[in-house]
Amino acid sequence: MTILVKNSDARRIFLAKQGLCAAPGRMLGKPGLLQLIHDIGFVQVDSIATVERAHHQILFSRNQTYRREHLADLLEKDGELFENWTHDASIIPSAFYPYWKHKFRRENDAILNRWRRWQGEGFDASFEETYRHIAERGAVLSRELKAAEHESGGWWNWHPSKTALEYLWRTGKVAIARRENFQKVYDLAERVLPQHHHEHEVDHEAFVDWACRSALTRLGFATHGEIAAFWDLVTPDEAKAWVGAHADELRPILVEPVDGGKPRPSHAFADFAGLLETAPEPPGRLRVLSPFDPLIRDRNRTERLFAFVYRIEVFVPEPKRQYGYYVFPLLEGDRLIGRIDMKADRKAGELTVRKLWLEPGVRASAGRLERLEAELARLARFTGVEEVRYLDGWR
Repeated sequence: MTILVKNSDARRIFLAKQGLCAAPGRMLGKPGLLQLIHDIGFVQVDSIATVERAHHQILFSRNQTYRREHLADLLEKDGELFENWTHDASIIPSAFYPYWKHKFRRENDAILNRWRRWQGEGFDASFEETYRHIAERGAVLSRELKAAEHESGGWWNWHPSKTALEYLWRTGKVAIARRENFQKVYDLAERVLPQHHHEHEVDHEAFVDWACRSALTRLGFATHGEIAAFWDLVTPDEAKAWVGAHADELRPILVEPVDGGKPRPSHAFADFAGLLETAPEPPGRLRVLSPFDPLIRDRNRTERLFAFVYRIEVFVPEPKRQYGYYVFPLLEGDRLIGRIDMKADRKAGELTVRKLWLEPGVRASAGRLERLEAELARLARFTGVEEVRYLDGWR
């Protein structure tokens, strides 16, 4: 029997699956941090630090006891996390590394063909030499291999060793051992990943089953296209075939969109009714999300569930921006209620708030503004600045 799922229930289940229903002040610790990342699947990495780097803010928005040094330990000392690609550069539990081996093999030919079109023949001339250099001499920064005659620029102007490093990383031959001032330090994958993660193999059938099953677990409900897109490990056709082959474990559901329009057919596990009963209500606290938060990565899903249209305008010319360079979504309870433009000025010791936009029908009530100011104060402390400064006309 098909279940019709109310929009409010769908939001609650998805928020719970993405770690946003647990109490944000509970003590996390390093084991709890590893479990959190395992449960949500991955944490996207991005270099922009307008307020805080994406991976730190994603984790902080879920738990305010999060400590950066715990993440560093898990990545650089314990080997329980690794960096590679989902749909973008991400931090991933090392327990998932055997499944990424299939992605590495798939990526190999695709990257070579794509980069050959962009960079021309001969772009791969230094691949073997770069790998041998790391094998013989140990971990290396890209700048240490940079050929003196090449100038830095966009990625298409990468010097040969930089191109080699990215290829070797994207195909699993090397891994990121650590970062220095956010610059990647590369080493052989077998010297970075613990042996039990690096050497373990899974066959193709197990790989596809895990990729689809684990994606649906973390989404709560999904179309086969959403299942495929979650990790970006399998194709939509593979996800569709998996759904068909596991029909006895799944049940069809209809998810009501936020605007009350036509419900969207989706798939869920057979115990979905239990999720409806047990998924907790999210905290009423107002929270600032990273633009790269996994809750909003799938923009179409975000619009259907939350009626929230969000685009990153970093690469939009300033006169054409609707909001701002790097604007942060605001989550209150189970609703995305607006966005805020702000920047951490660490020299001045300030978190500068430039502008607030609330969604239609969301009032700037005294209680809501108090919750926002409390959250901004918490975020300021996390980023290491002393106060929040509100510019004239910010709301």
